[in-house]
Amino acid sequence: MLELKHVQKIYNRGEVTETTLFDDFSLTVADGEFLSIVGSNGSGKTSMLNIICGSIPIERGDILIGGKSMVGVPEHHRYERIGRVYQDPAMGTCPSLTITENMALADHKGGRFGLSRGINKARTAAYREMLASLGLGLEDKMDVRAGALSGGQRQAMALIMTTMTPIDFLILDEHTAALDPKTAELIMEITDRIVKEKHLTAMMVTHNLRYAVEYGNRILMMHKGGIVLDRKGEEKKNTSVQDLLGLFTAISIECGN
Repeated sequence: MLELKHVQKIYNRGEVTETTLFDDFSLTVADGEFLSIVGSNGSGKTSMLNIICGSIPIERGDILIGGKSMVGVPEHHRYERIGRVYQDPAMGTCPSLTITENMALADHKGGRFGLSRGINKARTAAYREMLASLGLGLEDKMDVRAGALSGGQRQAMALIMTTMTPIDFLILDEHTAALDPKTAELIMEITDRIVKEKHLTAMMVTHNLRYAVEYGNRILMMHKGGIVLDRKGEEKKNTSVQDLLGLFTAISIECGN
């Protein structure tokens, strides 16, 4: 279980541009939930993910994973329990390394690197099998550098690499936004399959309202650092894109846009 308790986040504290994004913000994500998060720019979606992952500090409050506080825990230690896939496909893989080398690095996440060979040949067959499940032919390009792959291929690889070692949470930060529509559909299908097969708890920020409606079992809409919609289960299943558009419109009118 993930818990954000009474979180306060202030940007540019003490400056003319000081802005309070979160003030007494709380959220609980139960084990096994696949949470889709939507909202306008500046609503706090990505900032919330950054707070969970430890990329940015908070002024007040607590972040708990499995009942253990993460406040003060360095970002790299949090990633021992959290996997994250970013909007930019280039951020999930090392372009100068081959597919095999990238997979080997991911395979050692959280482990110690000694003076032994970096690639265990006994694991290469396992890497091929994992990649074959994507249906992109990557298992036949094991010696190709990741930088030579398409954005969709790299994003699919990033999904596999992020979930190779045991994690508690999968964070998806607009991970289809930089892809063409056809590739984005494929990445969403792969995402859904991985989340279900590995029984992961997932949080997905997206601007694609259809994806938010079709995938996951809970949906949040954020606005100005607060939650204006929170639906799960049957209520989430009965939520349509038009429902979300209607709320977006109402908020826009209220804000004078």
